[in-house]
Amino acid sequence: MHQFNIRGRDSPEHEMSLIMAAPLPLVFLLMIHGVCSQWGDWGVSYSPSHICALNDSTVIMRCSYTYPTGHQIKKVFWTKTLVIDHGEPPDLSNDPEYSQRLQYLGDKQQNCTVRLSHVTLKDSHMYYFRFITDKPDGKWTGDPGVTITVTGDFDLQVESPERVTEGDSVSLTCKSSCALTDRATFIWYRNSQPLTERRDRNNELLLQSVRREDSGRYSCAVDGHTHVSPAVQLNVMYPPVKPVISISPSGVIVEGDSVTLNCISDSNPPAEIRWFKGGTIVGSGRIFSISKISSDDSGEYKCKSINEHGEKYSDAWSDVSRL
Repeated sequence: MHQFNIRGRDSPEHEMSLIMAAPLPLVFLLMIHGVCSQWGDWGVSYSPSHICALNDSTVIMRCSYTYPTGHQIKKVFWTKTLVIDHGEPPDLSNDPEYSQRLQYLGDKQQNCTVRLSHVTLKDSHMYYFRFITDKPDGKWTGDPGVTITVTGDFDLQVESPERVTEGDSVSLTCKSSCALTDRATFIWYRNSQPLTERRDRNNELLLQSVRREDSGRYSCAVDGHTHVSPAVQLNVMYPPVKPVISISPSGVIVEGDSVTLNCISDSNPPAEIRWFKGGTIVGSGRIFSISKISSDDSGEYKCKSINEHGEKYSDAWSDVSRL
């Protein structure tokens, strides 16, 4: 007769003993098959398995667990001590350093999520969830656990589209070298001035129907921390506004004078300017000059401002017609 005891690191903490008279190799194979099938029903899953948190912030460790049918959960708790062979690891809810900051959000079925508030650098550790069922030695610890890294120093960076068109909805994201928790409060700046748009528990700044006035250099920070991200330029594209013609010199124009027409039109990107006399193109560029005006120059002059987003004509200028 042969007796075999099998124990696994990640298995329920009980031994399986078989006493059989069959040949040794066959018994061993049967035992391994049975153990793997049963152990496959036990498990703990953490999401994510690594958390980077700011000092004095709140961390939520999301967790779920499974166990074989026929078992009932008697006790659940979190610990930062992994005990495999003997004894019970300490329950963090009984630890004075954690008892007031730790809140179990899960249940005694599948959810084992927990919240840890006001984290400090000392809380940087690996944490494990453990549950105990009503069956003899029906216990399980989720190993490896979830690792928390608490930091007081981190890098921030704004992610933004380089070019957007007026009227679009634009989302800017404040990215961190540390995966900040849901309770981090972000502050946004445009051209170094705080924005009234502030997103709590969200690292995105949403600009609905963006305007040309929204162009500028954007940066972000986390409330309670002095570090501010480098600024990123948001460039809002828009079609030309209606051009306006200015004349130099102003006043009465007489034959033989020289006059300069200036076409003023705001647009982004900068517009191409074309000049028309009647329906004929007579020049291009922001400035159009007429030297030694004569009666041949009489007519109506307009400028047209054009970019990839649209075009606009100015009102006609026709003082030359008085000559």
